[in-house]
Amino acid sequence: MSRERLKEWVPEALQALGGKAKVIDVAKQIWKMHSKDLSIADDLFFTWQYDMRWAALTLRDKGVLEEVDELPRGVWALKV
Repeated sequence: MSRERLKEWVPEALQALGGKAKVIDVAKQIWKMHSKDLSIADDLFFTWQYDMRWAALTLRDKGVLEEVDELPRGVWALKV
């Protein structure tokens, strides 16, 4: 499994959390939904929270997530 999967899981987690959430809650939701996948993911098991932030940056660049300057610090949101 590669960190590319996190580009699918971040929006999925945000959707489950109502479209907007604190970063820590996004991480908790990803763990809740994908802990089994992450547990067997070799190195990604140790880096997935860092890689989740990389995925969010990529998703912002693609217009999937709101820009950080439009949200309170530490909050991510799906672009509507």
